[in-house]
Amino acid sequence: MKTTALMAGLTMLALSGASWAADAPVKMADGVLTGTNDMTLYTFDKDAPGSGKSACNGPCAGNWPPLLADEHATAAGDYSLITRDDGSRQWAYKGKPLYFWIKDQKPGDTTGDGFKGVWHRARP
Repeated sequence: MKTTALMAGLTMLALSGASWAADAPVKMADGVLTGTNDMTLYTFDKDAPGSGKSACNGPCAGNWPPLLADEHATAAGDYSLITRDDGSRQWAYKGKPLYFWIKDQKPGDTTGDGFKGVWHRARP
């Protein structure tokens, strides 16, 4: 009986569209992943999916700030955590680290999409 109730609850959660994002500070707006601040998140083609590493460090990270995770963050489902070169932790979606773009000024801006052909809006 408990197993049936648990399965029913999990099915309802899945059907509701909820994601197993653990405590990832990510939302979706207009088909694009955003931070809880509603700013667009991006992925970088030079990041190897699932490598657990970011290829954007130093000055790159100054322009493309990583979506950082605190020491208590836990990942699940499509969301994972990587350790950056400086030891901080960063959120990743489907193995791709997530970043903001410093030139986006307000929620909904996507000025970093297509930048140098290697930066793209993060999409589910």
